[in-house]
Amino acid sequence: MKKIVLFLFGWFVFLLSQNLVQDCWAGVVIEEVHRDTDGRMSRVIRYYSGEQFRTDHPEGGISTIIDFKEDRIMMIDHALKSYVDIKFSRWEKEVAERLKKSMPEMKPKDRKIKVNRTGEKALFNGFQTEKVEIRANGELIEENWMTRDVDFREVEKVMERVAKGFAKDFKVEMKEGREIYEKLKTYGIPVLIRDYTITYGLGSVVVMEVKKIEKKDLESQTFLPPAGYQRIIPEAPKK
Repeated sequence: MKKIVLFLFGWFVFLLSQNLVQDCWAGVVIEEVHRDTDGRMSRVIRYYSGEQFRTDHPEGGISTIIDFKEDRIMMIDHALKSYVDIKFSRWEKEVAERLKKSMPEMKPKDRKIKVNRTGEKALFNGFQTEKVEIRANGELIEENWMTRDVDFREVEKVMERVAKGFAKDFKVEMKEGREIYEKLKTYGIPVLIRDYTITYGLGSVVVMEVKKIEKKDLESQTFLPPAGYQRIIPEAPKK
């Protein structure tokens, strides 16, 4: 359970930490490239404006839109021209319940986490970065190339909002993930991540690279399903 919950938490953090916004910006578009353990590459495009954000997976034909103010999450299947639209708070609850039922209860082992600057610096896609290593009980588990080129203070409140639903149900399991996040964020944000551990759940992402960050005016339609798509009403969870 720990691996899955930490991966979910990490996915949310990385998903949101790339959506770098200041109050004066109308919107931001971020382009990323992910590579899994089999070497397969995939693009991820994220759109952020105010209390709304959208994630597109072009190869899979899937989009996810979250509106925090309206408490909505919309999951769009472009191949089927359909979408599911439910309350975000309900989705959080259902995911947490499924994880609890599907995974055996395991007490996580405490590991000593160290986050260290290496002094190595490099230019990645126009960002000045510094290499930061994460070690657990002395073993290298992750390499992050961090940048301070972009101000991300405003998005921290959104990160907390997304994570708190899982943190409430998996407080113990998420302890290590939150410790890493708190220590890592003092160095900026990651624009290149290499994960040396085996991850589960949403897919094994061993490399994540930010290719481009663009300030851009985003229309309201960006955060709505395309016209003509069919809304699918999900069944209520069985009690």
